[in-house]
Amino acid sequence: MFLEFLYPLVKYFTPFNVFQYLTFRGAYAALTTLLICFMAGPSLIRTLAQLKIGQSIRDDGPETHLVKAGTPTMGGTLIILSMVVSTVLWQDLQNVYVWLILGTFVALGALGFADDFLKVTQHNSKGLPAWVKLLGQFAVAIAVVLFLYFSKTSPQDTKLYAPFFKNPVCDLGVLWIPFAVLLIVGESNAVNLSDGLDGLASGLLLLVFIALAILSYLSGRADFSAYLGVPYVDGAGEVMVICLTAVGACVGFLWFNGYPAEVFMGDVGSLSLGGVIAVISLILKKEIVVLIIGGVFVLEAASVIIQVISFKLRRKRVFLMAPLHHHFEKLGWKETKVVIRFWILGGLFAIIALSTLKIQ
Repeated sequence: MFLEFLYPLVKYFTPFNVFQYLTFRGAYAALTTLLICFMAGPSLIRTLAQLKIGQSIRDDGPETHLVKAGTPTMGGTLIILSMVVSTVLWQDLQNVYVWLILGTFVALGALGFADDFLKVTQHNSKGLPAWVKLLGQFAVAIAVVLFLYFSKTSPQDTKLYAPFFKNPVCDLGVLWIPFAVLLIVGESNAVNLSDGLDGLASGLLLLVFIALAILSYLSGRADFSAYLGVPYVDGAGEVMVICLTAVGACVGFLWFNGYPAEVFMGDVGSLSLGGVIAVISLILKKEIVVLIIGGVFVLEAASVIIQVISFKLRRKRVFLMAPLHHHFEKLGWKETKVVIRFWILGGLFAIIALSTLKIQ
């Protein structure tokens, strides 16, 4: 909005020239989401508490989590609110990627909201039936992927790029469609599985979006992308702004979600942010790199898959409890220790992923 309305007035007031710069708009987009979270967070938490929208705790979970019962959940609505407002204010609204990411964000957020709402309003409800929830995720993912596939503007869109290789490793062709759909659904669920400890998912998401912001900026600059040998994506610079918008939202939410958490993210936040990460990776042609950036999310999802398969085939569990963060809690690690070490691991994954830009 600011770009459309204020930048054209630069001939009357030259300081408005700053609105053309991605770094300026990205920084203030992050600051906007941060301030909205700070200002709206306390009242939202009070409202959720008054409405008795509280978290239910698994009976078979770590005993230390029993005290969390009743903590307000669905705090992801704060993230969605702040990001939508900031996006409208600071983004180039003519950029198609902005609307694609925002549409994915809101659609998956609505699905997560419905799931959370049923959990907290219906006695003993587990939310949406698993098949309904999964069907909704696939519907959103298919719509996004088909749009990207049929609106592609260069022959590289179905090519798969891998770390350490300058040239694409293969061209998936039409098979890129199911691959991309599975990536969106998988990443969305992986982030959801990781949202089990105070501050864990929000801290990891913060690191992921910082890395994606860097990649977006580099991919949107023809000179930098040519120097690094990465695919140039016209308009990807605006993706950097929305990544920084998410960074600000994650920091603002973490203020209330850090141990001991005053509010939980809920599916409304984790499903939507996970899906956005995958969509950004598809736009930037970083489908494999994003699995490294979000390496902790991959480990969390893999631990659940391994646990389920092992129990079904061998009637034995590999982990004391899945997802992986609960395994370490069962080993006796304090919650804060698990969270901080997973954050450190998340930072290392992000650094490794960014380092691959020069090792190819």
